[in-house]
Amino acid sequence: MSQNDAFRSLDRQECLRLLAQVPVGRVVYTRQALPAVLPINYSLDTDASVLVCTSPDSDLVHAIAGAVVAFEADEFDGATRSGWSVVVTGRATVVTDPAEHERLSQDGPTTWMPLKDAVFVRIESEMVTGRELNGARGTP
Repeated sequence: MSQNDAFRSLDRQECLRLLAQVPVGRVVYTRQALPAVLPINYSLDTDASVLVCTSPDSDLVHAIAGAVVAFEADEFDGATRSGWSVVVTGRATVVTDPAEHERLSQDGPTTWMPLKDAVFVRIESEMVTGRELNGARGTP
């Protein structure tokens, strides 16, 4: 296997299928003009957007509302040197529609932290890219 054969680009549908399999990803955004990364649990909505649930007072909500952000999730096996990584890039918006908020309260992502009032943030899947690593051999 050549070095280039070890990597395979994933199409949008395969990326979305893989995203639906893992519970935690990372939001990549800008905080005080610097890059920031926050691990967070999430789910995918029916329109393939990424949904996160957080506190209305969180720094995340204030930093990403209306901004273009990236969201990354992955799964790797160190023993076999294989796995995948998917990145979703798009505009993040706070869900303000009461009916939509109610729907997401029932069927959307849950937070792993107890919240009194939950806020849902939607990251549109404007650009979805992914790569798969298939057991690359080489010097670590």
